[in-house]
Amino acid sequence: MSTSAREHPKRVVLVTGASSGIGAAIAQRLATEGDRIVICARRQERLDQLATDLQNQNAEVLAQQVDLRQEEEILKLFDRIRNTWGGVDVLINNAGLGHREPLMTGHTEAWREMLEVNVLALCICTREAVHDMRQRGNTGHIIHISSMSAHRVPASGGVYSASKFAVRALTEGLRQELRAADSQIKVSSVSPGFVETEFAQKFNQSMEKAREVYGQFPVLQPKDIAEAVWYLLSQPDHVQVHDILLRPTLQIS
Repeated sequence: MSTSAREHPKRVVLVTGASSGIGAAIAQRLATEGDRIVICARRQERLDQLATDLQNQNAEVLAQQVDLRQEEEILKLFDRIRNTWGGVDVLINNAGLGHREPLMTGHTEAWREMLEVNVLALCICTREAVHDMRQRGNTGHIIHISSMSAHRVPASGGVYSASKFAVRALTEGLRQELRAADSQIKVSSVSPGFVETEFAQKFNQSMEKAREVYGQFPVLQPKDIAEAVWYLLSQPDHVQVHDILLRPTLQIS
C-alpha cells in the first residue's frame, strides 16, 4: 500500500532563497508539519529572523548564509547538513531572480547572474541533494520553484524566460534520469504567475512599477505557493505531479 508524505518519518528539508517571499512561506509551512528545516540565503539578518520565528514554532532549524553563485559555499552547506542530520530528504530550489535586460541591449553581468542563480545553482543543489537521497533510501523529492515564464515569453523578459525554460527542461531531464536509475526519488516544479514578493521591484528597478503590477488585480501570495508545495509533498508514493501552473484568476497570460 502506498503511503502519503504525512506518514513519513521526520524529513530534512532544504529551502534555498528562504530569507523572504515564497521561500520564507514554504519554510514556515513545512515547519508546521514537523520537518527539520534548512534555510539559506544571502541576507543574514533576514535569515536569522526567520530562523528565530521557526524555532518559536518548535521547529528544528539550520540557517546558513550562502551565495549560490559560489559552488564552494553550496558544498559547505551540504556538508553541514550531512554532519548534522545525515543529508537532505527534500530540496526546494526556490532561489531565483530576474532582470529586465533584453537580449538586444542587456548587460552581460545581469544575464550571468540570472543564469548562475536560476540554472547553474539549481543544478548543483539538485546533484548534491540527489546524492544524499540515494544514500538515504533512494527516496525523496526535488521541487523547483519555476515560473509561468517557463511556458510563455513575456515582453523584455527573454533571457529571464530562457532561464526558466531551462528549469522546465531540467525537471523532465531529471525525471528521465531517475527513472533510468530505478529510483523512487520524485521531481516536480511549480510555475506561478504574479506573486506579491520583491520580484517585480527588482525586475523593474522600480517600487512604483511593482505597485502597478501587483495592484491591477488580486495576485497570488507567497502562502499560495507554499500550499502548492505541500500538495506535491503530500501525494502518495506512487503519485508524481510533474508541474503545477497557477495564476491569479484575472491574469491574462
